Amino acid sequence: MQSIKSDLETLESTRIDGGIRVGADTGKPHTWYSELFDRDDIEVGLWGCTPGGWQIDDRPDTEVVHVLRGRARITDHDGGSYEVGAGDIFVMPAGWSGRWDILEDLEKLYVIINDGGGK
Repeated sequence: MQSIKSDLETLESTRIDGGIRVGADTGKPHTWYSELFDRDDIEVGLWGCTPGGWQIDDRPDTEVVHVLRGRARITDHDGGSYEVGAGDIFVMPAGWSGRWDILEDLEKLYVIINDGGGK
């Protein structure tokens, strides 16, 4: 198996329209994505979204996020929240519940680990 190399310009130029985010309850967040790598247990790519928000309940996988552009507010199920922006890195473990609110057009590099629900 060979390694895989790309750059942001290439990934952005091959993006796929994801339409309006399913489950959005505020705004009309329009999404796009570009996959760099996809295997049964791991996915890597770019994802973007316009302002809006949605709830996530009992996330089925773990996601590592590096925000490249824009801003969002992440709110945990207990009500604690934080804002993320360009340069921030965070992890949403399997089983996480809460919400995403995109405040400014957001672009992120993601790694999704299909770990069967965490530990």
